[in-house]
Amino acid sequence: MILAIDVHYKQTYAKCVGVLFDWQDERPQQVIIEKLTNVAEYVPGLFYKRELPCILAVIEKINLADLEAIIVDGHVFIDNDFGYGLGGHVWEALSHKKPIIGLAKRAFYANEKTNVPLLRGSSENPIYISTIGCELEEVVEKVKHMHGKFRIPTVLQILDTETKAD
Repeated sequence: MILAIDVHYKQTYAKCVGVLFDWQDERPQQVIIEKLTNVAEYVPGLFYKRELPCILAVIEKINLADLEAIIVDGHVFIDNDFGYGLGGHVWEALSHKKPIIGLAKRAFYANEKTNVPLLRGSSENPIYISTIGCELEEVVEKVKHMHGKFRIPTVLQILDTETKAD
């Protein structure tokens, strides 16, 4: 199983959603929702400090041993020197126990050597894939063949929609 996690910040809380699925699935096999009211303020350059507790709240709801990998909405590395982005901080928080995959909608200014842009469907805009704890090329192939005709695979579109719903 793969766990993909996303967080959306509402007026008074953060809504954290995780979906469990296998690479070929069209729909999640399970959806996990956590709402946190004690969320840190956004600090430029330290976004992970706000996001990480939300992600860990979802991870605590499942058996980590059942997972092949965890997907986060963002980058594993923020630069070509392997400085950690959100995914790298999740990797550290989990003591390197599970591979982390970062899927980002935008490139970061200096990490073109630590991620692979992937065009899916007819989109002219790539998604940017980065990994830690697993082979990047293998993950790129798996993401390329996930269900869906668009840039973002169907399961991850469902995750995004659920995260933003009230």
